[in-house]
This record gives sequence, C-alpha cells and structure tokens, in this order.
Amino acid sequence: MDSMKKRATVRAYSQQDISPELLDELLEIACRSSNTGNMQAYSIVVSRDPERKKALAACHFNQPQVVNAPVVLTFCADFNRFSKWCAQRNAQAGFNNVQALTYASIDAVIVAQTFCVAAEEKGLGICYLGTTTYLAKEIIELLELPPLVFPVTTVSVGYPLEPPKQCERLPQEAVVHSETYRDYTPADIDRLHLAKEQLPENRHFVEINHKENLAQVFAEIRYTKKDNEHFSDTLLRAVKKQGFC
Repeated sequence: MDSMKKRATVRAYSQQDISPELLDELLEIACRSSNTGNMQAYSIVVSRDPERKKALAACHFNQPQVVNAPVVLTFCADFNRFSKWCAQRNAQAGFNNVQALTYASIDAVIVAQTFCVAAEEKGLGICYLGTTTYLAKEIIELLELPPLVFPVTTVSVGYPLEPPKQCERLPQEAVVHSETYRDYTPADIDRLHLAKEQLPENRHFVEINHKENLAQVFAEIRYTKKDNEHFSDTLLRAVKKQGFC
C-alpha cells in the first residue's frame, strides 16, 4: 500500500526492453479485471514497432513518451467481436449505441488501470495519454479499427530512466463526498486549491503564461472552450463513423 501512495507518472524511459513473457503476464492480469456482464467488451492494441509508434505519436500531439517507450498500449471499447459472436449464434445483438459504448469504455479503462498497477508492481513506469479521444479518427485509421471498436485511452510503459517526481494532488476532502454530494462554497474552493496554487512550479507556470492565476492557465490556455468544442465535434463524428450512434 505504501508503494501505491508513492506512485508517479513516468514519461522518460530507459532503453531496456520489456520481455514478451512479462508483457503477456501483465496483459493476462489486466484481463482478469471486473467488467460488465463478463462480456469483455474491450480490446488492447500493442504497439512495439518504432515506425508504428512514430506514426502513433503524431496522433498524440507528438508526445515523446510514445516514441521513447518500448511498448504503447491502446485500450479500446470493442463490441465488434461480441456482436460477431452473437450473429454466428443467431442472437440479436443491440450494441450499436451510446449506452454500449459507455460501459465498454468504462471496462476498457478498468483493464488499463489494472495493467498499470501490475506493471508498477514489476518495477515498470507508466503514463496515461489523455489525448486518445482528441484524434480518435486518426488512431482508428492507423490501428485499422473496424466498426464498433473505439479507442478510449493509451498507456506508454517501460523501465523508468530515473525516479519520477510525484505531481501534487488536491486534498482528499476535495474529491470525496459522504452519502450525498456536498457542493463547494467560495471559501471551500479557495481553501482546497490554496496549496496547489502556491507551489513554486505552478506559480512559475502562471508567470510564463502571462496570466493572473492557475485557473486561467488551465481554462484559457491548456483546455480552452474553443478546443473542447472542436474536439467534441470530431469525437462525435468518429463515434458515429464507428457505428455507435
């Protein structure tokens, strides 16, 4: 438990490869995860080939860990396989909808997190790429995903080049609610974000971006309304193209 409290994201990897045996073991562990109805409505695309990873990096805004990691895993919601099984057994399938995409996506993330925990226990480092759904159409084409398969999240994995530094987290009070959701007062917001805002690296972040505070950096530079609306539009088009609505 103590080791899990010390975990941190790893973006820089050594040149040590991950053995096929270890990777297979970690994938086996991941696929023992809980999932909706025991349908296992997910698939995992393993990328090791340097050229493939280079092409994949372009779909993740050229984040260097995609190229530098020995293995990159794309976790997908997948009702292609299950629907074909139903068709071959004369069963009427109805998984071409948002509800099916939702719980298949949840299952894919559960599998991804189980993989990550197991990998870290073996001394590996991982990094989630939150960019998977931004350019989903391009990832779908690159990985040749058929209808009813949708990329949900991506994880780079490898042996850490050096001990990673933990990022800050909000206090537990900020995210845990007892019995019902307790909304935040202005005083709560100030108190819960104070330590985060006062960190030297975050104060520097504000300064170099010429903003008044950290919230402005997040909302007006990193995750703008314009970008969110643009990628929402492209995401919905990709979802429709893959047959989920």
